[in-house]
Amino acid sequence: MSTDGEPFVVAVVGATATGKSDLGIALAQLLDGEVVSADASQLYRGMDIGTAKVPLAQRHGIAHHQIDVLDVTDEATIAGYQRHARADVDAVLARGRVPVVVGGSGLYVRALLDHLDLPPTDPDVRQRLEERADAEGTTALLAELRELDPVAAAAIEPNNTRRIVRALEVIELTGRPFSATMPTRQALRPTVFVGLRVDREALDRRIERRTRQMFASGLVEEARGLVGAGLREGRTASRAVGYAQALAVIDGSMSVEEAEADTALRTRRLVRRQESWFGADPRIGWFDPTEPDLVDRVARTIEDAASTARRVRCDDEPHG
Repeated sequence: MSTDGEPFVVAVVGATATGKSDLGIALAQLLDGEVVSADASQLYRGMDIGTAKVPLAQRHGIAHHQIDVLDVTDEATIAGYQRHARADVDAVLARGRVPVVVGGSGLYVRALLDHLDLPPTDPDVRQRLEERADAEGTTALLAELRELDPVAAAAIEPNNTRRIVRALEVIELTGRPFSATMPTRQALRPTVFVGLRVDREALDRRIERRTRQMFASGLVEEARGLVGAGLREGRTASRAVGYAQALAVIDGSMSVEEAEADTALRTRRLVRRQESWFGADPRIGWFDPTEPDLVDRVARTIEDAASTARRVRCDDEPHG
């Protein structure tokens, strides 16, 4: 889709288990588009069951980007994702097609679509902070962050050691608050944001069903196969919800039933954070994925946005 030559990007966002992948594929079919994933865990090759990756046969010939691009030993970074995913979007547009960004990793979505200059990194500083986190505990570093940057501290999950370390690293390297580097809600190019939202109780039931299905479909066996590829050594892959629990089953520290329960619990917590993140973005138009005419309604919204953009540009052009 375009507005008289000006390309549009479509973003399908929302919490886990709301049906984003299916809608993204349907829209790509309708709009002659290609999917660009914004899911941090789907970057990893071999992590299929636990990330609800759409099997190749079910993608209906739609090209997918930023899926299966990292080994489980690689560390997923915002900077790396931003660089490669933006190149993918540019390439899709250059082919005259519509990029359909699909994902629930909020910062990845923003890093791809919005103005966001990433602050520098220093492995020595980060290692020192990580060693402090191991020795003193995450709580101590969070207390320090609250003193230095209360806005960032309030926005980061209290047990997210990696993000807390990153915030302190940026503060030390730049002398500026980490919160000053957060992305603005200003898109790089015209973008239609579509959000999927399900009633809380219904979504919790979806999560329970999906979690049971993942373990029944062989999540533990998949994780066991990835151990040989270095899953345990992967800093980010090994911590992904579902895989951390599958590793605990392999180690004998959890039963399958306990792993299922813990995975569902941590997924619900993730969903609450996703809802908070996306719910604060006024650009997103929300839809109920259970409605039978979902694709048609979303398509009309996209067309309306294109028409509005055309009218605005025409009104702004000088008239002789």
